[in-house]
Amino acid sequence: MIESEENVMLIADKMKRIAEKLDLDYYFKASFDKANRTSIHSYRGPGMEKGLEILKKVKEVCGLRVCTDIHEPWQAEKVSEVADILQIPAFLCRQTDLLIAAAKTGKLINVKKAQFLAPWDMGNVVRKLEESGNRNIMLCERGSVFGYNTLVVDMAGIYEMKRFGYPVVMDATHSVQKPGGKGTATGGNREYVEPLAKAAIAAGADALFLEVHPDPENALSDGPNMVKLDELEGLLERIVKVYDAVH
Repeated sequence: MIESEENVMLIADKMKRIAEKLDLDYYFKASFDKANRTSIHSYRGPGMEKGLEILKKVKEVCGLRVCTDIHEPWQAEKVSEVADILQIPAFLCRQTDLLIAAAKTGKLINVKKAQFLAPWDMGNVVRKLEESGNRNIMLCERGSVFGYNTLVVDMAGIYEMKRFGYPVVMDATHSVQKPGGKGTATGGNREYVEPLAKAAIAAGADALFLEVHPDPENALSDGPNMVKLDELEGLLERIVKVYDAVH
């Protein structure tokens, strides 16, 4: 989530240097509005207008491609003027009007699989996008509901979603969340990020989605499952070794 322009630019600059060093195909992702926060009192972000200004600066100053979420159909066209990838949040992946609006922009669409869907159920999502004229699609695994306040990742699901013929992304940080686990906020286990990311790449995932922050303990959203920015390069170096071994 966009906390401030200063924080975004700090992370973007660091990520650009890491991506260049490791020769990664990288997109910077941040949300201008986290519309599904656990509590009504939680910070949601700067809003669309200010958020897009900041993301545009990331593109112009750092030379990075960017990705952000949309939550309502009317946002798609405006956001597509800046974003290279439009992301559909997991809770909204079955919203037909949202998918159609995103598809019609012609942009690359990353759809997060809902926590309540089986991997093969994403076929209906894919067809909605395809029949709206867009085959520029990625599907994202982010864990499935397993009892209360708990997620589990079925690595076979990555194989199943790859059957649709599109790249599959592993969201290794949201997958270690404990939704609502702190009462008015989401908890998480960041120590599981690396093993899950390695397992997903070994299982055939084509890309990783990782939330990073200079100071996760004081992040305004998803801190417990975030990777510390100064630890990310080493983490990615180890994951790249797994990728190289299986490709």
